[in-house]
Amino acid sequence: MDAHLWNERYAAAELVWSAGPNQFVAAECADLSPGRAVDLAAGEGRNAIWLAQRGWRVTAVDFSQVGLDKGRRVAEATDLDGGVEWVCADVTTWSPAEPVDLVVVAYLQVPEPDRRAAVTWAVRSLSPGGTLLWVSHDSTNLTEGTGGPQDASVLLTAEDVLADVAASGVEVDVVRAERVARVVESGDHRGEEERVAWDALVRVVRRALESPDIR
Repeated sequence: MDAHLWNERYAAAELVWSAGPNQFVAAECADLSPGRAVDLAAGEGRNAIWLAQRGWRVTAVDFSQVGLDKGRRVAEATDLDGGVEWVCADVTTWSPAEPVDLVVVAYLQVPEPDRRAAVTWAVRSLSPGGTLLWVSHDSTNLTEGTGGPQDASVLLTAEDVLADVAASGVEVDVVRAERVARVVESGDHRGEEERVAWDALVRVVRRALESPDIR
């Protein structure tokens, strides 16, 4: 991961990503009762801001200070009144000071060792009954979809994430783990006609009988 490159990318455009939340984050989190949440690899904070608007107390974590600063400005313009805490840190090693009710990770595309570290920290950070929602470009998107990274080493499947969760030693219940289709609007990728991108979606809940361990 290269924070300098991402700082340059975020500095070069008004918004790199859309202002609204990722469609899967919005759909999967809509039925959750607000509590404490972490948005890992938050970028410009679109998912963190959406969660805060729904009453969550959110910590947005990313290694790009430029992206976080842009998110903070957007949040201030929406009068969130401190609903989001912005933390510049490496998401593969960062963990919250206390357990949280929700961890969202959307499009963190890193090699397997870094991904497994991020999954481990994320799931260990959950309170009993807390939810981890992971959305990433699926491995099949490289040959069957459109857009996204063209490096197979940073792509993954839902099964890969479940294997990472299992390796963490944390007991979870799997709510959803599958490949999902995301329609890419015409013009989003160099003027192509409307096409389908393939993502990996995993939603798990930490079993309530466990005690949280975020050490």
